[in-house]
Amino acid sequence: QVQLVESGGGSVQTGGSLRLSCAASGYTYTSYSMGWFRQPPGKEREGVAAIDSDGSTNYADSVKGRFTISQDNAKNTLYLQMNSLKPEDTAMYYCAIGPLNRLRVEPSLNYNEYVKWGQGTQVTVSS
Repeated sequence: QVQLVESGGGSVQTGGSLRLSCAASGYTYTSYSMGWFRQPPGKEREGVAAIDSDGSTNYADSVKGRFTISQDNAKNTLYLQMNSLKPEDTAMYYCAIGPLNRLRVEPSLNYNEYVKWGQGTQVTVSS
């Protein structure tokens, strides 16, 4: 059974940095996409960054140049390095995994294409 466990959230001031981690276990996909999503209070879940098993990445425009997604295959861990954080980055952050969509050039930021989710980790950025 697939399990995803996020960690690394917290409270920071504007301009600060955090690194989120997502420890994955139990999946048997050899080709997959993994992504970070966030849900601000009272708003819909949105894609932040995604990475394929072949290393292709995709970022939401709002985080390009500030966030970096990476994976350590030896540790089965997904990361999200978040720099220059803004108050509008405040949200619950979730990692997710799904099968690789070979029709796409880059991994999807559409949460409907992901099948397993972690429990989330809160990120709060104060001004």
